Amino acid sequence: MTALKSVLVGASALATLSFAGAALAADGKITIGITQNNVGVDSYQTTYEKAFIKAADENPNVDVVVLDAGGDVARQIAQIQDLIQQKVDAIIIWPTNGKAVVPAVRKAKQAGIPVVITNSNIAEEGMDFIAAFSGPNNITQGSSAAELMCEALAKDGADPTKAEGQIVQISGQPGYTTAIERQKGFEDRLADACPGVKIMETQPGDWNREKAQRVMENFLVKYDKIDGVYSGDDNMGVGALNAAKAAGRAKDIAFIGATNFSVGYEAMERGEYYGSIYQSPVDDAEAALKTAVAVVKGEEVPKLNYFETPKITQANMKDFDKPVF
Repeated sequence: MTALKSVLVGASALATLSFAGAALAADGKITIGITQNNVGVDSYQTTYEKAFIKAADENPNVDVVVLDAGGDVARQIAQIQDLIQQKVDAIIIWPTNGKAVVPAVRKAKQAGIPVVITNSNIAEEGMDFIAAFSGPNNITQGSSAAELMCEALAKDGADPTKAEGQIVQISGQPGYTTAIERQKGFEDRLADACPGVKIMETQPGDWNREKAQRVMENFLVKYDKIDGVYSGDDNMGVGALNAAKAAGRAKDIAFIGATNFSVGYEAMERGEYYGSIYQSPVDDAEAALKTAVAVVKGEEVPKLNYFETPKITQANMKDFDKPVF
């Protein structure tokens, strides 16, 4: 029997892999299971999955079981439990909810299976049960976005610390660690970096462009003056931009995002979007796999294994490749 190099399955299909898993273990290969958040929700996660599978395919010593929770916490917990039963060598988790997965991660550790959290970190109470986190520093990303907002609202190149304005915030999915951390990083840094800029209201956009557009439409009705919008990622940021353009108010608003999507990059090229944070899903996926392999091999790995996510604006965007997602 020849096992497939990369296996895409649903949770209910895992039982069919038991024989293949045993064969791979006999061959001395590393088997890594991954359960992702919600591949269909945006192009970042779709690109991440493709890059992860490609990286695994290029490593002859690694086989992977690739799962997607579809944004369902209960489904992800069931997938983790199934991977534990499969006795994979390591589990990578992109948490649908950083707090809800803690008991399942504890079970994995008790079973002797190391867990690597990818992209969005686990809640603080789960940190003792993981081998490592691999991904961006979302607090830093939020902080960097706040600095961009100060720059954008500083009049005629004046000192950004003296910037003033009224802004709104479109956050990510409630309960999702990335959303929580980016919001905290943004709010904490904004208060220090330019205290004259005030957040009037925050509403979740759930990482969805259409929902973010509706949220922004409501903001535009509610507030006669909006100087800036911070969105937890560019997918939502472009939704907010589209709403403002439809209302004829986009030119009066500075748009700041995070996780620079191709649509955000294009909006910057048109001069409609001030800036974002550059984050590659390919780097994200490759870093997660590399971290998991290193953990299984017993190599020393930082508990918090961050990769760089620099600021990108209209001024320096030519230094960066256009995102592929």
